[in-house]
Amino acid sequence: MPTKRLSVVVTRRLPEAVETRMTELFDVALRDPDTPMSRDELAAAMRAADVLVPTITDRIDAGLLAQAGERLKLIASYGAGVDHIDVATARQRGILVSNTPGVLAEDTADMTLALMLAVVRRIPQGLAAMQAGEWQGWSPMGNLGGRLGGRRLGILGMGRIGQAVARRARAFGLQIHYHNRKRLRPETEEEFEATWWDSLDQMVARVDILSVNCPHTPSTFHLMNARRLKLMKPSAVIVNTSRGEVIDENALTRGLRAGELAGAGLDVFEHGHNVNPRLRALPNVVLLPHMGSATLEGRVEMGEKVIINIKTFADGHRPPDQVVPGML
Repeated sequence: MPTKRLSVVVTRRLPEAVETRMTELFDVALRDPDTPMSRDELAAAMRAADVLVPTITDRIDAGLLAQAGERLKLIASYGAGVDHIDVATARQRGILVSNTPGVLAEDTADMTLALMLAVVRRIPQGLAAMQAGEWQGWSPMGNLGGRLGGRRLGILGMGRIGQAVARRARAFGLQIHYHNRKRLRPETEEEFEATWWDSLDQMVARVDILSVNCPHTPSTFHLMNARRLKLMKPSAVIVNTSRGEVIDENALTRGLRAGELAGAGLDVFEHGHNVNPRLRALPNVVLLPHMGSATLEGRVEMGEKVIINIKTFADGHRPPDQVVPGML
């Protein structure tokens, strides 16, 4: 007798190649149209499926997990972050959780450097002038930005993405400084000619650019709070391609408006797509719609990891990217 195929519900549209392969392997309910599921829709999906494939914008909390049916055995999240899932409660209910780590480091690091360049070289201002037809020709003092080379870059979180940022930043002549829960091995520090700071306060006070590359956990929530932001030099720039909750967005907005920081490049925001309108209005800020990892190649690789996690689970083995509470 053929083995019964797993029932899988996907909460958002994925690249066509990923959806096609899922359809071949599993009994899949794809999302159409491509809109976020409501809480009621998520609850219904969790009652009907063996496997749920949510994204980072689907909040799977204890209340929602309490409504899950007996069938649900795996939440195969499409994304590296898992702060949107109550992993501990899922484990208590016998539901495994997996993610897609290690796929997006290079793409996100590319966007981090792009934001640094955009803010420091004032690229959006030049683009706006050209689109408005306001450019009157070259002049020695026109559109002056700054030089990246020679500046001190502080990296907050020196994991895969932080190291990918450091590798690129070295090519631009930036000096690498970093703060991390654990100090890197000497040979890795030597590769980047990186300086480790045990004290985040001391590091942020000395760097010219701060790149936030740590995950959002209870211990990193508002890690860059009002006090730490005030420690930064008025000429400093902050870039965030990680999680918006790591920075106190209101405090950042106040600091930028008061001239206590020179600029910011943000791809993520504390309250999702509800961005502080005062932040949007600032001329020294570059804002992007969470597109740091938005490459087709990366999205397909994420989908392939989800499929491997589900297939491995279906074969009776532990998913290779299983997340357990102790990892968080």
